[in-house]
Amino acid sequence: MSYNYLPLDRLPTDFTQVSNFLRYNQKVSISFDAHERIISCRAYLDKKLSETDELFYGINTGFGFLQHVRIDKTQLHELQDNLLKSHACGLGDEVPAAIVKLMMALKIKSLSYGHSGVQVETVNRLMDMHNEDMFPVIFTQGSLGASGDLAPLSHLSLPLIGFGEVNWRGRKWAAADALKELNWLPVDLKSKEGLALINGTQFMSAYGLYCMVQAERLMKWANIIAAISVEAFDAVPYPFHPLIHAVRPHAGQVATASTLLRLLNGSEITDQPKQQVQDPYSFRCIPQVHGASADTFEYVKSVLIREINSVTDNPNIFPEEDLIVSGGNFHGQPLALVLDFLSIAASELANISERRTYQLISGQRGLPPFLVHNPGLHSGFMIPQYTAAGIVSENKQLCTPSCVDSIPSSNNQEDHVSMGANGAVKCKRVIDNIEKVLAIELLTAVQAIEFRRPAKSSPVLEKVIAAFRTKVSINEADRILHDDMMASIAFLRDEELLDTCY
Repeated sequence: MSYNYLPLDRLPTDFTQVSNFLRYNQKVSISFDAHERIISCRAYLDKKLSETDELFYGINTGFGFLQHVRIDKTQLHELQDNLLKSHACGLGDEVPAAIVKLMMALKIKSLSYGHSGVQVETVNRLMDMHNEDMFPVIFTQGSLGASGDLAPLSHLSLPLIGFGEVNWRGRKWAAADALKELNWLPVDLKSKEGLALINGTQFMSAYGLYCMVQAERLMKWANIIAAISVEAFDAVPYPFHPLIHAVRPHAGQVATASTLLRLLNGSEITDQPKQQVQDPYSFRCIPQVHGASADTFEYVKSVLIREINSVTDNPNIFPEEDLIVSGGNFHGQPLALVLDFLSIAASELANISERRTYQLISGQRGLPPFLVHNPGLHSGFMIPQYTAAGIVSENKQLCTPSCVDSIPSSNNQEDHVSMGANGAVKCKRVIDNIEKVLAIELLTAVQAIEFRRPAKSSPVLEKVIAAFRTKVSINEADRILHDDMMASIAFLRDEELLDTCY
């Protein structure tokens, strides 16, 4: 399989392709079919405008509440440039480069269908910028997630006309200077192009897909780490028996139980006699909790993939039907709902993880309080649990839905908005927080399992434990645990090790 580039056209792009695109830092290319469809649509639009004085929203009219204002044919170029400049009103933190990269690819994908009326030169410049690793400076705040992601996509598009800033070659450039460095002239936007560039859901979609890729990675780690905690807590394996899950056959629950049994297979610790009959819910109900999140992930993924395989600008152009139709495909409601759902479902991985961490340091099951020799003189793993608890609480606050809010804009022309962009940004914060909480559980569980020696865990889990010990040594006495926690976070980004466990 080649991981060199991602082809973009009207053929469906699937989640595996998106995941590989991010993992292998692929370049992008449109297909010959997309090239011809883009040219055909542009030619149709040029011919249409030359033959009629009919008003078409955003093509020869103003925007939003100003949609009734006719724009003279001699000013259509100026109209599109003005649109990008006036709508570039982003504030806040800069969008991470990986998400900007994905935004650019998704914008190219949407334009490749040939329903947007852009020049092929505009799409080619977006591809050239992407493949040059020249990423526009975009900000997290400014989109209402309804007229498309107007402000973020305006910042993405400004460098096409020589404005704005880009991150390139390890530093920030004025876009005009970067273009000169490569002897690239600014793109001369034609009618409709500015609107096609900034109408769309690529900010929300890129955030959502990035978060979904990370959520799937963290789900795998959550199962592995939970299995190590099961061993460290000397929990009983019976709750993972397949018959239990056959009589409540939620797909995620069944799959999680099966995964846990596989991870624990061959463990001396699991096979030892147990004194207890049942364990706390954070151990006993791992299949039910992780599994419910897994089922939600599948639903969220289906909506995100449907969205990126769609045309989301406005108006839409249908050359074969001789139609230019204004509608609302830029409205982010489908994404707003699932982004909030993703935040809620993913946060539960951290919620139950922190509870397992607490149980492991609580001095039960033959483990010393706070997992350290001479507790009292040494505080051991007391405070990492505080950190996890604080982060879990922050996630609960972040999981208040954004989609239930709406504030009218454009003089009440745009009177219902999705607020999906806010949901997208805070979803990433939730996902980043989950990684930290799982890293704390891993650090704690691997420390706890040392008190089960010389008994061995399963071959799979012992491989993970041994790899972790090359990064973080056994804690024999108090030391600065921030460093260990950071090393544990970095460990969870080892995708090659993760692949070997699955």
